[in-house]
Amino acid sequence: MIRSSAMFPPLRKSRALAGALAFACFPACLQAQPAPEPETARVDRQLVHARRFMVVAANPLAARAGFDALARGGSAVDAAIATQLVLNLVEPQSSGIGGGGSLLHYAAKGRKLDAYDGRETAPAAAGPERFLGPDGKPVDWPEAIVSGKSAGVPGLLRMLALAHREHGHLPWPELLAPAIALAKKGFPISPRLHALVAGDRFLASDENARRYFYSPDGTPKPVGALLKNPEFAVVLERVAAEGADALYRGDVARDIVAAVGRSPRAGDLTEADLAAYRARRRDPLCGTYRAWKVCGMPPPSSGGFAVLQILKLLERFELGALAPGSARAVHLFAEAGRLAYADRDRYIADPDFVVAPLAALLDSRYLAARSQRIDPAHSMGRAPAGDPAGVIVRFGSAQALELPSTTHVSVVDAQGNAVAMTTSIESAFGDRRMVRGFLLNNQLTDFAWAPEDGGRPVANRVEGGKRPRSSMAPTMAFDGQGRLHMVIGSPGGHAIINYVAQTLIDVLDRGMDIQQAVSRPHAGSRNGPTDLERGTALEALAPELRRLGHVVRIRAETSGLHGIVRTRDGWTGGADPRREGAALGE
Repeated sequence: MIRSSAMFPPLRKSRALAGALAFACFPACLQAQPAPEPETARVDRQLVHARRFMVVAANPLAARAGFDALARGGSAVDAAIATQLVLNLVEPQSSGIGGGGSLLHYAAKGRKLDAYDGRETAPAAAGPERFLGPDGKPVDWPEAIVSGKSAGVPGLLRMLALAHREHGHLPWPELLAPAIALAKKGFPISPRLHALVAGDRFLASDENARRYFYSPDGTPKPVGALLKNPEFAVVLERVAAEGADALYRGDVARDIVAAVGRSPRAGDLTEADLAAYRARRRDPLCGTYRAWKVCGMPPPSSGGFAVLQILKLLERFELGALAPGSARAVHLFAEAGRLAYADRDRYIADPDFVVAPLAALLDSRYLAARSQRIDPAHSMGRAPAGDPAGVIVRFGSAQALELPSTTHVSVVDAQGNAVAMTTSIESAFGDRRMVRGFLLNNQLTDFAWAPEDGGRPVANRVEGGKRPRSSMAPTMAFDGQGRLHMVIGSPGGHAIINYVAQTLIDVLDRGMDIQQAVSRPHAGSRNGPTDLERGTALEALAPELRRLGHVVRIRAETSGLHGIVRTRDGWTGGADPRREGAALGE
């Protein structure tokens, strides 16, 4: 139910009608967009074993910073912070202090789990028609993405500072030191970073980004070239000395506001918006799956909710008995995805604005009834959202343009504490505005662009101070004795949910090791086409799936799954071969 009807003031009639008409094709329009962080060369990884601690991240330099923090006696949170700040430097297209994130923390002593919400917020001036043109229809996606209007108030640094105050062991400045040193002395441009710079149509339009990523002749700096970022080092030195306030108040904040306000397509972020931002500690969302307890992020992320729904919808099937690359296995998984994505598109939004009926949506009786919609012999096509008993449906459904440029870090420390952290600036290189060596996000495009559906307000529509819905799914699984068993998460836009759910099934049901699971080809549906990963054996399933009624799409799947699993002797780690990650442990 909606907390307050005042949250949804009526739109002007003509524009509401045009928005509703535009929404009819909007999901299809979203599906047609190319992956903004494209695939690069796949490099096979080996399963890594460790007895005491482990960190898995999307770049070896970042993983090394986290490993070193753990080796010095740091906590899982300490390692996650050190890793993330190096990722900001070496993987700038994916995450950073100009964006936000979600962090799940497990404290082994007391077996306590907390969720930290560092999701961006919309400026106070933002309204529901933000991404509609003069004709009332959603604007073309580049006009929204490469725009100051897409930039939300960054939340990552506040989230990291909050988690460190509660769970950090090493001094805050010590955790920033690796990124500061690397920014000063430089790091070699990786093949993936070079490929993404070379393939981006918009990055060079920003003067600061052009000077940083490109040679004087306008070509991208080559693979292996030393990239130094002294401006970023200065910002981090300020943050080390002053805390997160160094970003949210003063001259850095003024520079962020000025960058967002630049033409063309200026935004309306203010210094007051930055000063008012607060990270939140929330209760994690947990449920049972067979003998396991699975926990993830609550709203405004839909990741924890949708992963749990997919698992519960499939619980009546013997998944472990099915060949994971078979048409039947793909069919069942895709059908569960349709149902889960239909519910998330209607119900999930910022809980400070919309109270989702999570208990009803995760009720075993409701999900058992929903699961009966899965016909083993035929696809249901586009699934409708469900209507749980006792829930008055007051809002419509809407997808959002969640673009898969994100990163994930998994950590377990020597005391058994753990972090699963997913962070992002949204599409590759965010809104392509660079400030003092870091890029700003374009996360506000994760709101629904059409604010009404069939005359009903959309829960995830744009409003001032609101956090856009996310698909981030940092996840932990616990065994029947309550022991931590698995830490997992991924980038990938709204495909994150499918990536994480598939990996959980592969480990928990099929007994795969974590490297096998994160390496396996991807398939699934987000309540549209059934996607099969390009260049894999899954492509051969297309004819049979079409006979079952699926609309099949072959596409790149740029996941970045990074996971850790408990063994009798310690831990094993796996890094996604689709990116440049590494698992390091001792």
